[in-house]
Amino acid sequence: MVQIRNFSIIAHIDHGKSTLADRLIQHVGLIDERQFRDQILDSMDLERERGITIKSHTLTLPYTDKQGREFELNLIDTPGHVDFSYEVSRALAACEGVLLLVDAAQGVEAQTVANLYAALEHDLEIIPVINKIDLPAADIERVKEEIEVELGLDSQEVLLCSAKEGTGIEEVFEAITARVPPPKISPAGSAPTALIFDAQYDPFRGTVVSCRVFDGSFRPGDTIRFMSNGALYKIEEVGVFRLKFERRRELAAGEVGYVIAGIKTVSDTRVGDTITLDCNPAQVSVPGFKEAKPMVFSSVYPIASDDYQNLVEAMEKYKLNDAALVYQKDSSAALGQGFRCGFLGLLHLEIVQERLEREFDQTILMTAPSVQYKFQLSDGSKKTIENPQYYPDPTAIERAEEPYVHISIIIPERYMGVVMKLCTERRGVNSKFHYPVTGRIEINFDMPLAEVIYDFYDRLKTITQGYGSFDYEFLDHRESELVKVDILVNHEKVDALSLIVHRDNARARALHICERLKEEIPRQMFKIIIQGAIGGTVIARSTINAFRKDVTAKCYGGDITRKRKLLEKQKKGKQRMKMVGAVAIPQKAFVSILKTETD
Repeated sequence: MVQIRNFSIIAHIDHGKSTLADRLIQHVGLIDERQFRDQILDSMDLERERGITIKSHTLTLPYTDKQGREFELNLIDTPGHVDFSYEVSRALAACEGVLLLVDAAQGVEAQTVANLYAALEHDLEIIPVINKIDLPAADIERVKEEIEVELGLDSQEVLLCSAKEGTGIEEVFEAITARVPPPKISPAGSAPTALIFDAQYDPFRGTVVSCRVFDGSFRPGDTIRFMSNGALYKIEEVGVFRLKFERRRELAAGEVGYVIAGIKTVSDTRVGDTITLDCNPAQVSVPGFKEAKPMVFSSVYPIASDDYQNLVEAMEKYKLNDAALVYQKDSSAALGQGFRCGFLGLLHLEIVQERLEREFDQTILMTAPSVQYKFQLSDGSKKTIENPQYYPDPTAIERAEEPYVHISIIIPERYMGVVMKLCTERRGVNSKFHYPVTGRIEINFDMPLAEVIYDFYDRLKTITQGYGSFDYEFLDHRESELVKVDILVNHEKVDALSLIVHRDNARARALHICERLKEEIPRQMFKIIIQGAIGGTVIARSTINAFRKDVTAKCYGGDITRKRKLLEKQKKGKQRMKMVGAVAIPQKAFVSILKTETD
């Protein structure tokens, strides 16, 4: 009888999750050498270009152990970046155990700890694995000590492997089959239930649902019901994930696979929902996962207003494959109809933008990112906003609050000074230090979220030469001195570029945006003035000079008044042109202001 094990690989970013998944696939002979490529589970071009995992990927590995027992190992590879932690939480809900990967040179890092706690919340079996033992800088004994001290795991149970060279892979398989518990099977006759943990849209077959079956079984021909909205569909096909879909006669309890049921109404499918059978419905849903809490907000608009309906459909289909994206309809006087979106971080925002453009062929414009602010007004009312367009009248504000997060940074001791300076520049308070092991230090700060989302991670990686690891969690809202900065192009406000900032940072941010716009907006036949203003007070300015024809070139000698007359005539023409000329701001100008001043 084939036994089932469901497990996931979790780790800090760039600790070798995708490489280990490659070796596991090769070890069971799921693909031959001719067809193999690195990061084989990373199917998106974007993942391969950036060298990161964005989506969790599922695969069923057939494995026979030394005793001849047959197993089906359902592997779910997960991202490591903090912005995709929601992908990790959903993957863990479908597993009974995890491989916790730690780099033999870098050691335990911030996201390693965060992922460990997520696994403990789901009560999963944790198998610690030290990867990259082939590196010259590998320090296995130090990393074992870190795993014991920082993670509280038994260092005697740690596995050693090199995913790059393929050493220790057989030991990893043996540990999975021996230590990860089999799925719990309910008594016969229980109502069939399955948890949806992912989905994707196929233009020919509708929504393809990825699910973990907890009770009963699902077969083609069965009528299924979505418990959140009662929608009914007839199953056309079920199967498991190999490198391609592999059709099966049924999906039984404990298995991870896919269901195709001709679901053309995209909104019927929700990640975290429970599927049951219409003829034998379950009374209680399978516990799903926590709702994603967006940290960064930005508005998305189509470049051409005629494309709005296409964007609506694209957002619905995209949401299927990225449950962490939160959005609602929005409108702007300058940009028309669009969506106000919530993201888990700045990298998440960039990935959403690129995927909408590449996979759904959308030409979109995104506003400057912001966070959620709270205002206490003089009439006693309270207002919560994340869009600068709805900033209240400054004279009516009694108290303004911005969100704070608790950040945890793990670095080698030698970088302590520059990291402390970075954190205090970003208004970090309540600093605490912890020395988990010799040579490494953990620094904790309370910091405004707005400072964290604006290039903080990039700056940390730069000043620590890539050795700094970083994680954060939301704390609360705290009082702050906030102002709204408007960006004006030729004295007209550009809604999409308005932002809410702390008063001390207002001039620096406004100058940065003005300089970026000066680089990106094409020159015209008239002078373009770019300004940053708080209310009626201009705090930053940049000027794009006009193209200018040399009208005095034909004057050889003669009285100076001839030249002056020609220059005055040109000047009046430029002024008339400025009155009727409109400045079109290119899309890349909006994107450029998101980049850091150090780019």
